[in-house]
This record gives sequence, C-alpha cells and structure tokens, in this order.
Amino acid sequence: MASTRKKTTKDGKVYYEIRCVSRTRPEYCCRWYPKDDWSAAYTERELQRQAAEIDRQYRSGELLTAKEEKALQAEAEREAAKILTLKQYGDHVFMPAKAVTCSENTRSSFQSMLDLHVYPVIGDYKLTEVNTAMLRRLLMDFQNRGKSHATCVKLYVVISLLFKMAYEDEAIERNPMDRVHRPKPRKDEGKRAEVECFTASELRYILDCLDKEPLKWRTLIRLLIDTGIRRGECCGLQWRYVDFKAGTITIAHNLCYTKDAGVYLDTPKNGRSRTIDVSPEVMALLKELREEQAAKAISKYVFTQDDSPEPMHPQTPEHYMRKFGKRNGVDHLHPHKLRHSFASLAITSGADIVSVSEILGHASPAITLNVYSHASEESKRKASQIFREALQG
Repeated sequence: MASTRKKTTKDGKVYYEIRCVSRTRPEYCCRWYPKDDWSAAYTERELQRQAAEIDRQYRSGELLTAKEEKALQAEAEREAAKILTLKQYGDHVFMPAKAVTCSENTRSSFQSMLDLHVYPVIGDYKLTEVNTAMLRRLLMDFQNRGKSHATCVKLYVVISLLFKMAYEDEAIERNPMDRVHRPKPRKDEGKRAEVECFTASELRYILDCLDKEPLKWRTLIRLLIDTGIRRGECCGLQWRYVDFKAGTITIAHNLCYTKDAGVYLDTPKNGRSRTIDVSPEVMALLKELREEQAAKAISKYVFTQDDSPEPMHPQTPEHYMRKFGKRNGVDHLHPHKLRHSFASLAITSGADIVSVSEILGHASPAITLNVYSHASEESKRKASQIFREALQG
C-alpha cells in the first residue's frame, strides 16, 4: 500500500504526499490536494481511495516514474532514429555535426554532394533499407557519367562519413559502406593529367600586357604571379599584413564565398599564416595602390570593390582575368593557373620542394610533390645534368 504524509506549501495550502515503493522499480511520489470545504473524515476517505488507485496503477505498470518516462522516451528516440530516411538523417544529424567541425567551404561542398548526387537517388529510403549494392550502384553510375576520379572519391568520402556516423549513433546495426571500395580511376582516365602552367616566356608576355591595365588589376595579377598565393588569400589580404620595409606580405586570411554563407573571411586553407617575400616591383605597385585607394575610400583591405572599402568578391579576379585573356590572346588565364605556374617554374629552376611548399601554404611537402611531380622530375634531370657538366670540367 502506498504511504501518505500531510504537508503544507509555503503559502499555507495543505496537500498530501503519496509515495509508492517497489523492490523492482524506482520510487514514485506525487502530490494530492484536497478541497478546502471538505470535512476531515471525507478528506481521509478520499485520500485513501486516491492512494489505493495510484498504488494499483504503479504496481501494474500503468503509472511511470519520471526516470522511467525519461528512459522510455530515450528508447523511443533511438527506435525513431532507426527509421529515419537517409535525407532526414543527413539534414538533421550528419550535416549539423559537420557544420561544427568543418570549414564553411567543406560544409557547403558536403551539402552539395548530398543534394545533387545522393538524395535524388536514395534519399527517401530508410537508413536501415540502404544496402551495399545500392551504394555501389550509386557510385558506379556517378563515375560512368564521366565525373573525374577526384570528384568520385569526394562523393565516396561524404557517403562513408555519413554512414559511419549513423553506425556510431546506433541508427543502423551495420555499416553498408564497410564493403564498398574506394573508386579507382576509369581506364580511359589513364595517368593523372599534368597541371596547366604558363611558360616563363608566356608569363613575360602577360606582364607586358598588364602595362595597359588599371593599377588595381596590374597589382593584383602581378602579385599572383610573383607569389603563387590563392585568389581568396589575395582578396583577403589586408594592409596591416603588408610590410613595405621588409618587402613581405603575411597571408593570415582567406576570403571565401558559398551560396549559403555569402562572402566571409576565413583562415588560410591549412589553418596557418605564412610570410612571403615579394619583389621590389610588386611592392612599388602596392605602395602606389595604397595612395590611390586612400584618395577614394579608406579600407583595411588591399583589393577592394570600385569606390568602396568593401573587399573584392573572391570570384571577381577570375572574371576579370578571363576577359583580360581574351583581349590579349592568352588562353585559360585564371588565378590557379598562375599559382601552378609559380610552383612549376620555381621547382624546375632549382627551388627546393620544402620552400615551395611553405610559400604555397600546403599542409606538407608531400602534397607539393604529388601535384608538381612533373616539375620535380624535370628539376632532378637538371640536377643530374649539372653534375655531369661539372664532372667533365
């Protein structure tokens, strides 16, 4: 039988505490308030009736304690998670987690992969219904549409991470991606294509053509050629990181753009700032640009929108360089090709890989070697030739 105990609230109102105890269940306790106009005898009879009914419900399992309700709710949520569709899990669990741990660019790239290539195919299936064969088919069809090997691998990584998280969350009992192999290059892809680079003579021609361009663009393109920095790093460059005395710039930011976030300032791609030597000619252009900019709109950014202190949109240099290339007969002129040209010419001219890697802002020299293997092979041939010539006297 449940026990009862008469108590009083802070404002003097009488109530009874009804407590149920069992060896197999958590203790249950509740309050029961009698009406003010009840007699003592009627209150006692009604209290005993209420206590008996509560005790009956407690022992039959109809009445749950707060602890039991919480456990039941948690179990219901776990069961509900098991029947989530792939899209629901991706939108409500996987992507919110990635938004916390990844950069905005990476988050946006993951979301695009899911929206364009995963959800339309298997997004409406329950997580528990997605199997290894379906995932293999999705990746194979994607590759057969002519997508590059790098893009296929990126899709594979996104799907793998999603199902790994679902397995760790116990939303699925097994991970269907465990038996899906990383995509291999198609036969017709062959060896990795060499990166597009300009030769030294082509770069000299571009520099000559720049003499007719406005100062802002003359400075920006020459800075890209001279340092090999990324377009976002160039657009995010601030005057406080330009050291005119030392002839250097420090890359501390990367101006990015995604459809969801718009234009925003981020850290460099590898998360570390770096200081780069700049030629006297480019430093002179930067000084001239600062004076010109100060007369129009004071800004902390080196490269700004026309007559505005706001930074230049990170996609603007690519648009301008495309038009510049058409006017001057330079094919495929874009910021990243200038970056590739800087790296290739530096390596083939004798610069060591570690130094080039530091200037480019790569996470490790291994990345530089992988991307510019053609240049490193050429530099090794040059080194061998120099040795042979020295040996011959």
